Amino acid sequence: MDEHLKRQYEELLCSYSREKREDHLYAAQQLSKWMMEQRIPPEEIISMHAAAVKKMLPDVPPVVVDMFDLLIEIMIGYGIAYKEHETLIDRQRELEYEIEVAVGMQQTLLPRSTPQLPGTEIGAVSMAANKMSGDYYNFVDHGEGKVGIALSDIIGKGIPAALCMSMIKYAMDVLVHNPPGPAEVLRNLNAVVERNVDPSMFITMVYGVYDSINHTFRYATAGHEPGLLYRAEEGTFHDLKSRGLVLGVSRETTYQEFQVQLKPGDAIILFSDGVTECRVEEDFLGRKRFKEIILKYLDKPAQEAVESIFQHIYELANYKLKDDQTILLIRPKPSDG
Repeated sequence: MDEHLKRQYEELLCSYSREKREDHLYAAQQLSKWMMEQRIPPEEIISMHAAAVKKMLPDVPPVVVDMFDLLIEIMIGYGIAYKEHETLIDRQRELEYEIEVAVGMQQTLLPRSTPQLPGTEIGAVSMAANKMSGDYYNFVDHGEGKVGIALSDIIGKGIPAALCMSMIKYAMDVLVHNPPGPAEVLRNLNAVVERNVDPSMFITMVYGVYDSINHTFRYATAGHEPGLLYRAEEGTFHDLKSRGLVLGVSRETTYQEFQVQLKPGDAIILFSDGVTECRVEEDFLGRKRFKEIILKYLDKPAQEAVESIFQHIYELANYKLKDDQTILLIRPKPSDG
């Protein structure tokens, strides 16, 4: 240990033993902070203290010296544990920084707003259960009043999920220049996922194309939670047909397309399984209760409706999310017809 530091400490200890003043205690506090910043091991500090005491009191009883020696041995183990703790804290800080970077990256991958199409309303809300989300949605301009709508759920969390999300996003960007049909989109994405994603991770997805002129929704699914079709004339919900393996299981997988026609007042609701599997009073929310909640807010504009639906579920869950939640609503504007 630095000889200058030892002399400073001896002087401080000697001064305090003669006259106990507040400025001595303040000096001791500042010295303690400096020692912590320099990461001086606790056994060295006690050893310095013991040496200063023996110098001030040459006749100190041997038993007291022995006690200091024992304390030094104890502090050696403590010092090792403290260094390991500091190392873990440094690693934790690095990990938190990496997570913050990944969270920022995720935010750039999501659409900043919903598409504006003539005679059509689209609402979207997505909330992560933790800092990072495994849900991803996107909109792709197909031209001629058509928009591609993608919603996927990455079975996995954290940085791997963010990397998968970015891969899907950029794979979809390639398709924008010559957008194929929903089944072909899923087939292409399935090939990308199968080649590049670890077999332990799975990705479910629904991809559809909404035609704002004819108000049709043509779609295909890859193991995703079936969406809902609301028929205003009947006041009833119908499950959208859902067939197809999750992405990445087999490169040879093919996907089937379906199409529904919408009338004024009808609506398509797509969502991740975190919605229906949300824990409410020791049970899952379920599709039945989810439909009941949707009905309460369908009279609102699309964006306001999905935000109100999510808020209702969030309150039922006592403001605790166990899984990510995403809700998309697409419908003809009421004035169409």
